[in-house]
Amino acid sequence: MPILYTAITNHGFGHATRTAAVLADLQQRSPDIKLIIATTAPRWLLEEYIAGDFIYHQRVFDVGVIQIDSLVTDQEATFAAWQKIHEQQADLITKEVKFLQENKVDLIFGDIPPMLTEIAKAAKIPCWMAGNFGWDFIYRDWGGKYAELADRLSENYSHCDRLFRLPFAEPMTSFPNIQNVGLTGAKPNHSPEYLREKFNLDGDRPTALLTFGGLSLQSIPYQNLAKFPEWQFITFDRGAPDLPNLTKANCDRLRPVDLMVVCDRVVTKPGYGTLAEALRVGVPVVCLTREGFLEAETLIAGVKNYSEHLIISPQEFYEGDWSFLNATFLPPDLAEAKQLDMHGEETINQAILDYFA
Repeated sequence: MPILYTAITNHGFGHATRTAAVLADLQQRSPDIKLIIATTAPRWLLEEYIAGDFIYHQRVFDVGVIQIDSLVTDQEATFAAWQKIHEQQADLITKEVKFLQENKVDLIFGDIPPMLTEIAKAAKIPCWMAGNFGWDFIYRDWGGKYAELADRLSENYSHCDRLFRLPFAEPMTSFPNIQNVGLTGAKPNHSPEYLREKFNLDGDRPTALLTFGGLSLQSIPYQNLAKFPEWQFITFDRGAPDLPNLTKANCDRLRPVDLMVVCDRVVTKPGYGTLAEALRVGVPVVCLTREGFLEAETLIAGVKNYSEHLIISPQEFYEGDWSFLNATFLPPDLAEAKQLDMHGEETINQAILDYFA
């Protein structure tokens, strides 16, 4: 039985869900592969994507960015957390090498903890990764005391044996062996008819999905929804108020991609998973800008290139009248937008299967 060990960066839910979507496709193609998933993301989140068995291995190998909400970062807390990880690194590597050897792991796959390459090197197991940015890219932009950390992480990434570089990526020049692949993501589980009946949605009314990742936003201005009684809105926010034109869809293991099939637009923040799945479903995007997190620039550039879109500021979202709902979408900048590869998980998983063959 081939054994794949996957480690997911300790940052929000986005890396976990996009990796889980890849693993779900792999499991469908080859159910005999044993999956071990090292992450701090909750098991229930992974199970929304992966139908079969897997070993849940709770581990922390990196920090990502500590956030106040889906748009606001805390750089000081992030640095303090990285210092703690660095102090524990030798012990973490020793323990994880033992775990890998005891479980006879054949291949390591990551999204995208830098320390994973050191663990793989010590265990003498190949290490592959997938991503659209490295943490060295994020921290180098912060400058100052983060420069040394960025250099250290670049050195880690230089030991990766193979990188599957996703669309909307920074150059990722720290990686020596890069293969470009298409968009990855989950596929919708339900038909539009099923969802409209379940949530009593009118197919003739415009519908917007409001989704902002696992951390959501501090204060979504739901009062604006009253200005658009002809619209239907969908949210996963459990704390949202009860409004006549707002549907709460946090039930039955539904995911944003499942609801996109009944939506005319997705209102979201810059996040690879949501944007990739919106593109794959073919729903236009209203995307907020985000300061202090350099990946947002590459993601917004991707949206502009390949999707019908509107880009708005947080001020327009929080303080504006939401006139963007009735604005005309801008067309994608690239004429070849429809030729973007939408099946990156197939390329990644074929490489994994070829390795195990």
